[in-house]
Amino acid sequence: MIHPIPTDSWRNLIEQIGLLYQEYRDKSTLQEIETRRQQDAEIHTNDLGSPASEETLEEEEEEEELPASPPERKALPQICLLSNPHSRFNLWQDLPEIQSSGVLDILQPEEVKLQEAMFELVTSEASYYKSLSLLVSHFMENERLKKLLHPSEAHTLFSNVLDVLAVSERFLLELERRLEENIVISDVCDIVYHYAANHFSVYITYVSNQTYQERTYKQLLQEKAAFRELITQLELDPKCRGLPLSSFLILPFQRVTRLKLLVQNILKRVEERSERECTALEAHRELELVVKACNEGVRKMSRTEQMISIQKKMEFKIKSVPIISHSRWLLKQGELQQMSGPRTSRTLRTKKLFQEVYLFLFNDLLVICRQIPGDKYQVFDSAPRGLLRVEELEDQGQTLANVFILRLLENADDREATYMLKASSQSEMKRWMTSLAPNRRTKFVSFTSRLLDCPQVQCVHPYVAQQPDELTLELADILNILDKTEDGWIFGERLHDQERGWFPSSTAEEILNPKIRSQNLKECFRVHKMDDPQRSQNKDRRKLGSRNRQ
Repeated sequence: MIHPIPTDSWRNLIEQIGLLYQEYRDKSTLQEIETRRQQDAEIHTNDLGSPASEETLEEEEEEEELPASPPERKALPQICLLSNPHSRFNLWQDLPEIQSSGVLDILQPEEVKLQEAMFELVTSEASYYKSLSLLVSHFMENERLKKLLHPSEAHTLFSNVLDVLAVSERFLLELERRLEENIVISDVCDIVYHYAANHFSVYITYVSNQTYQERTYKQLLQEKAAFRELITQLELDPKCRGLPLSSFLILPFQRVTRLKLLVQNILKRVEERSERECTALEAHRELELVVKACNEGVRKMSRTEQMISIQKKMEFKIKSVPIISHSRWLLKQGELQQMSGPRTSRTLRTKKLFQEVYLFLFNDLLVICRQIPGDKYQVFDSAPRGLLRVEELEDQGQTLANVFILRLLENADDREATYMLKASSQSEMKRWMTSLAPNRRTKFVSFTSRLLDCPQVQCVHPYVAQQPDELTLELADILNILDKTEDGWIFGERLHDQERGWFPSSTAEEILNPKIRSQNLKECFRVHKMDDPQRSQNKDRRKLGSRNRQ
């Protein structure tokens, strides 16, 4: 049955959303974490001592659901959810129109969950539009700020945010019209697909400017006292809810990433092999392309500057190697201790057993240096990354703890070379070994590895990567554990985008329930299993080609 919702009623609801997007997003992800904790706590006593399950996804689909009242529960660390008595953070089923229509007596529980997932996409877009509008009206269009900033500074700081705002407004209006047709939402992913394919290129432009935006903002804060004072004053306005300008500037990138996750949430709940599944998959593919283009835009800007800076610091003792290349980027850099001389009892007692070396590891090249005065590096060896091999030494006492062997099958002198290197910790040793020779972990490369039970964690504290081999984490991210160290680091793969990297174990908590882990893997497999590589590749070329022409 059709139950149209009055336009005024729906617009009133949208306008009364009291949470800014930053608050809305935090509250939503914290609730997601709390829900997973409750599910994870429902571990049957028989599961506690049982070995990890290795059933395939198809077999796991036939398993019975967990009991509603398990005999044992683990103690849960509590998270204080955002509470705002003046905000409207309603569920779809809580709407007065839904309550009075009687549809809740007709719809199956899974359809109600699907309605909630689609409703969240719409209401979160409304909250995002509200925050973006505040960025423009309260900060960008402030007359005093306009006078303080040079036009080029203002352009770098705010980029094409007006274009992003205009697209968000049209996108939200389309979503509103769909909800006004019927309070039981037919679909939203077709609208998402249309906008992602035809209008979301404005996000790529905005996000690609992020490196220059952040630098300009820091310089203005440091060099212009009047700018710093005005921004502080504007941030104290009650409209901003205590949120800094920087949290508003990063909104577009956060939103396009979150949209992909919201579509994934819808995709998990639609009927398999249905029309709604097809539109959700199409929308997800387009959003994935946009997110990848955004990431590449940011990386390209920062990588180019980084490579130029590294090239300037290098002095070659050997034949010079051109460092700057459009297809080269830095994976890891840092200091290690090189073992010198034969491993005899005499050399083990000397203070000069190890000498410092500095490594620059690129995606296709290793450069080995020694640091010299003037913040310079003298290069004395190099090798293609594909010709590197690593080997971990067995425990040989404290002196040789965290030592590994690095072999260059063909170095700068066209011969094989061996280095015995000591890291500062176990995690640093493992991180170097993983980066230097990733093929040593081929057992984790295949997608089929996710068909088996794998240790998992969910992120409970956001983390910003400090090194190129680390992974930036958002709240509620779910990751497979591929490796871990005794000193508190995890090497993991995020399920929703298959990105890998190291992160501190303190930022995450383990998912102990094997059935919840299995469910997470099944949902991940469903999102990605139906991708047609050739079709996606051809579409990617067409979309990126059109964007480049723009």
